[in-house]
Amino acid sequence: MGSYGIGVSRLVGAIIEASHDDAGIVWPEPVAPFKLGLINLRAADAKCTAACDDLYGKLRAAGVDVLYDDRDESAGAKFAAMDLIGLPYQLILGPRGLANNLVEVKTRASGERREMAPEAALNFFAGPR
Repeated sequence: MGSYGIGVSRLVGAIIEASHDDAGIVWPEPVAPFKLGLINLRAADAKCTAACDDLYGKLRAAGVDVLYDDRDESAGAKFAAMDLIGLPYQLILGPRGLANNLVEVKTRASGERREMAPEAALNFFAGPR
């Protein structure tokens, strides 16, 4: 048998095979296509959309790669899609959190969820790690 080395497509397949669970891919942070997924839980809510757009702009300005889910879908569909894609973190913003000045951060690998102020989340993702 001949071997022509390990190509990019083989590496991606190997990473996915080694880093997945029942919900989908769990990308290791150094090779993830985006660092986090920003989920707007209520795209039809103008305040929620404005807050998400603002946070998205600030994250992008800080150099953070963000996949922004602003589809008009149910929260469950958005969570399932983000889990399937497998980005290292999910940043979740909905009307209830907005009213309390809180966002939810989910770590995909562990499933751990924590709430924090949007400014704290911006510092968490944009700061050195």
